[in-house]
Amino acid sequence: MKIMRSMLRKLIAVSSFLAMLALSLWVGQPARCYAQTQTPDAQPKVAALREPLPGDTSSTNSTPVPAARPAAAPEPEITVAIEKELATMKARIEQLETELAELKGRAPAKPTSSASVANPGKPVGPTPAVTTATTAGPATGALTGWLAQPTASSPSQSSDTASAKKEKIAPFSDWDWTWLNGNPRNKDTAFDSKFFTPEIRADITYNYNFNKPVDNSEGGSSEIFRSNEIGIEQLGVGGDFHYDNVRARLMTQFGMYSTTTVRNDPSYAKGQWQLNDAYRYLSEAYGGYHINALNGINIDAGIFMSYIGLFSYYNYDNWAYQPSYVSSNTPWFFTGVRIQIFPNPHLKIEPWIINGWQSYASANTRKGIGGQIKWTPRPWINVISNNYGLGHDDLYIPNRGRIHTDNSVEVKYFDKPGQFLDKMAFSFTGDMGCEFGPSTATLAGVSCLGNKKDALGPVSANFPKGGVDPKQSFIGYMIYNRMWFKKDLYGLTIGGGQINNPGRYLVLLPPINGETASSAAINAPYFTGNPGDPFKAWDSSITFDYMPKQWITFRWEADYRHANVPYWSGHGGVTPPGSGGVPYTNNGSPQFFACMDGNTSGSLSLSGAQTACAGQGSSVWFPDLRKDEMLVDFDILVKF
Repeated sequence: MKIMRSMLRKLIAVSSFLAMLALSLWVGQPARCYAQTQTPDAQPKVAALREPLPGDTSSTNSTPVPAARPAAAPEPEITVAIEKELATMKARIEQLETELAELKGRAPAKPTSSASVANPGKPVGPTPAVTTATTAGPATGALTGWLAQPTASSPSQSSDTASAKKEKIAPFSDWDWTWLNGNPRNKDTAFDSKFFTPEIRADITYNYNFNKPVDNSEGGSSEIFRSNEIGIEQLGVGGDFHYDNVRARLMTQFGMYSTTTVRNDPSYAKGQWQLNDAYRYLSEAYGGYHINALNGINIDAGIFMSYIGLFSYYNYDNWAYQPSYVSSNTPWFFTGVRIQIFPNPHLKIEPWIINGWQSYASANTRKGIGGQIKWTPRPWINVISNNYGLGHDDLYIPNRGRIHTDNSVEVKYFDKPGQFLDKMAFSFTGDMGCEFGPSTATLAGVSCLGNKKDALGPVSANFPKGGVDPKQSFIGYMIYNRMWFKKDLYGLTIGGGQINNPGRYLVLLPPINGETASSAAINAPYFTGNPGDPFKAWDSSITFDYMPKQWITFRWEADYRHANVPYWSGHGGVTPPGSGGVPYTNNGSPQFFACMDGNTSGSLSLSGAQTACAGQGSSVWFPDLRKDEMLVDFDILVKF
C-alpha cells in the first residue's frame, strides 16, 4: 500500500505539471519563448512558468492592462516542441497508470508462517527474505529519472528490508543437501498443494547369489532376500498432510518389506491382536502438531523412521543398496512419540519415547527412550548422533537392558560442477552398544564390561563351569566414498564395514525353516544367540548409478561379505526338504530341529532330535550355511 500511495502522488505531480504546461499555451508568446529558452531539465521548466515575465510590471505597476490584446501568430517550431513535450508526458502518465494497475491487481506477498518454516515433512520453497526483496525491488526500480525516489531515503523499502531480515527460514533449507547418504536427491517436488504433498516410491530388484541356494532364499540382510529372481522390494504410496499447523504422514510398504521387516520384531508375540498383521503394510504412519516457537517444534506420534545407522530405509535415498552391518542390523523404525526441536536452521534436537528397539509393541514392561541430534554448520558437512537406552527389548527376559550410540559424519570434500568429476563425498559411521542384567534362577545374565562373575550364572556351552555373566556388546563401523560424474548423471560408491557382536543380539537371524525373531526368542536350534556366542563379520561393496532424471535411479552393485562362523545361505539352502516329500517347505516349527523327511523332531536339543528323527526312520536335517557370500544386484529405484 505504501508503494501504491507513492505512485498516486507521482501521478498527481505529473498531472499538475501537464495542466500547468497546457495553461502556458494561453499566456502571451513572450512567456512561451522564455520558457523554451530554459534548460531542458523538468524542474526549471516549472519554476519558469511561475516567474514574472521580463519587463512585466503588473505586479508593481498600477497601470491597467489593455482590455483587448491582439493574438500573436503562433511560431511553428515552438508549437512542434510543445506537442512533443505533451506526447512525452502523456506516454509517461500512461506508463505509470499501467504500473499502478498492476500493483493494485497484485496480491501482497504474505510472510511465510513458522508453521511451514519448521515443518520438514512439507517441501519448502524460496525463503521469505528472498521473496520480499525481489517483490519490493522492481516496484521502485521501475521509476527512473526525476520521478524516482532515492533508495536510501525510501522508508517503505527500508521497512521491507528490515522485516525480510527477521523472517525465519525452514530448517536445513538454505543449502543443497541432495548429496547426503540417506537423503533423497530430488531437487523439485512433482506435485504439491496447500493440504497434501504426495509421495510415491518403487523399488524393484534382481539379485544373483554366487552360492546359488536351491531354495532361492538369502539371509543376513534387511535389503536382499531372494536369489536369481526379479522381486518388488517396496511399493510405497502416501505423502504428507499439512494444514493449520496440523501434520500427518502415511507411507505404505507393499512388497518384500511387508514380510521381511516385520519378522525381525519379536514384540508382537507377547499378548493378543497380532500387531505384525495390523502394521505390516505401513512403513510410516503418524500424526502431530507444529508449534510456532524457536525455528519450529513438531510433536508426532505413531510409526516413524529411526535413521540409526545413517542409511535410509528407502534404497532410493542411499549411496548403496546393501548397507553394512551397523546400518542393516540396527532399527529402521520406531513406534512411539518424538519431539523435533529446531533451535536454529542448522540444528535439530529430537527426543523419543518409544515402545522399544524397532518394535511395534513392548517386549517387556519398560519403554525405551532415546533421541537424535543433527547439526549442519556448513553446506559441506552433516553430523548426526543417535542414542538409545532404558528399554528392555529381549522377549521373555524382563531384566535385561540395552544401550546404544550411533554417530555419523558426512563430508563433501570436492565440488566442481563444471568438471566431468563434479563432486566427491564420504560418510563415516561408528556404533557402540551393549546389554546388561544379572542372572536369576531361571534367566542367564549378561554384562557390558567384559565377563562378570555371578554366582547364579548358568552352565552353558561357552562357560561349562557357570558362574559368569558373559560380555554382550556391539561395536562396528562403516565408511563409504561417493563420486558423481557429468553433472550428477553417474555415481560411483565404494565402501564397507565391520562389526563384533558377542551374544549376537543384533545379528539378523538366518530364515532357517521360517525362523523369526519371535520364534528365536523361544529357541533357535541352528544359529543360536546365547550369551557369549561369537560373531565377527566384515563386508565391502561397489555401486554404480545411472541417474538420467531426478525421479529414477538405475543401479548395479556387487557385494562381498564374510563372517567368522557359518552364516550365509549356501547351495543347499536354509529350507527343510519338506514334509510328505514336498521339497523346500517349512514345517511350521522353526524352534525345533527338523528331520530329513521334512517333519519336525519336536525337540529343542540335538540329542533329543536325533532320537526323534531316528524313530521316524530319518535323521536330523541341517541347513547349508557358509562363511562367505558374493552377490550382484540390479535395481530400478523410483521416487516422486
